Amino acid sequence: MRVLFVCVGNTCRSQMAEGWARHLGMEAASAGTHPGGKVAPNAVAVMAEKGIDISNQTPDQIDDIDHTTYDLVFSMGCGVSCPAVALDGDWELDDPVGQSIDVYRKTRDAIEAHVRSLIE
Repeated sequence: MRVLFVCVGNTCRSQMAEGWARHLGMEAASAGTHPGGKVAPNAVAVMAEKGIDISNQTPDQIDDIDHTTYDLVFSMGCGVSCPAVALDGDWELDDPVGQSIDVYRKTRDAIEAHVRSLIE
């Protein structure tokens, strides 16, 4: 299964979703409508707590990805509007940027549940 995760900055939630999906054996990518410069350090840290290394992932522009090659495309819940991209769902996750490491952990765990539900 090929899954694409989309958000605005592509620095936190979608990067964690990509990491979980790959960890669970899926082919996955993530992208943003206005990608940041690097993956958020707290996102890297909380994923490392689960033994998943996302430190080499980089934010990508959604316009640079052929979304039609993916089986499923999900928004993280950030009001992403991609007129040319049909979404299979919106996970409605709050953005942890600027919040405590515990908020990142809660977001990571919610993302894990969503990703695991794709393979059940």
